[in-house]
Amino acid sequence: MKIEPRQAEAFLKKPDAKIRAVVIYGNDDGLVAERGSLLAKTVCEDLKDPFRVVDIGGDVLKADPARLADEFSAMSLMGGRRVIRVRPAGEESVAALENLIAAGAGDALVVLEAGNLTPRSNLRTLAETESLLAALPCYMDTAEALEGLVESAARAAGFAVDPAALDWIVDRLGGDRGQTRSEVEKLLLYKSGDGNRTITLEDAVAVLGDTAAVGIDDVIAATFDGEIVALDRALDRVFAEGGNSIQLVRSLQRHADQLHLVSGHAKGGNFESALFKARGLPRGGPVRQRFERHLRAWPLPRLSAALTTILDAEIDCKRTGMPDETIARRLCLRLAQAARQAKARR
Repeated sequence: MKIEPRQAEAFLKKPDAKIRAVVIYGNDDGLVAERGSLLAKTVCEDLKDPFRVVDIGGDVLKADPARLADEFSAMSLMGGRRVIRVRPAGEESVAALENLIAAGAGDALVVLEAGNLTPRSNLRTLAETESLLAALPCYMDTAEALEGLVESAARAAGFAVDPAALDWIVDRLGGDRGQTRSEVEKLLLYKSGDGNRTITLEDAVAVLGDTAAVGIDDVIAATFDGEIVALDRALDRVFAEGGNSIQLVRSLQRHADQLHLVSGHAKGGNFESALFKARGLPRGGPVRQRFERHLRAWPLPRLSAALTTILDAEIDCKRTGMPDETIARRLCLRLAQAARQAKARR
């Protein structure tokens, strides 16, 4: 059974009683782990309970595919329903799941945490098509979902988030749920003794500025300036230091959105009166100079085409199974070549 995104939250709170095993997969490792824990806790709140919680590695099932069915049928020595967690799970778990489907009585819940399974994956196909199994996808959060997550976490701690700070945080955190929660918790801890109950842009920069978006500003500058050599160096640096491809794609999208917004409000090519529309843009300095340079180089039709290209790249990251870094690099190069060609025509 395939769990659709709109069904995920309800399923996590109360999984279908007939489901024996759930395969959780996707390119958001943090969300996979979070949902795996939530599902397991619907059976046993204490995930360290040695009598009701069993942890098995996927490689163990490869050597002993009958073990999963045996664990499913076993009874807890102390009573209560059991949960079996398979981490990490991969194609080697298929035979074990087939044995589980054929098994007799048992009431345990099996939770398998996998990586980014392609549509051709046998593990994913089995989970989606078998009525006793469920497949739960976990992809990088959208910008809107991240905004909601940041705001709800802040609200629970008694804080509001300034719009400029929210834009900055979402732009730099990327879509990984685990990373987002960790960084937001760090920000809330920083604000815990502060009498000002609003998280400002200055707060966000003070806490997250050193750890988020390493070198991404250089990638944005080189991409929209059409500087191919500088772009290649900046991309190498970002990915060598653990940069997130989805974060990079969304940063490009945010920059193009801001340019499109300001350009759309400019009258007769006069950008000065429209620049106030750009959130978080400083009044002067190199960042503003770069933004104004990109405004002149990227007219509205070209920005509209760029936004379509960026959206296609994000969809590719989620659906094609192609390495995210390859998609991000190809996107940057394509945009930079467009900028370079526009320069040559001027």
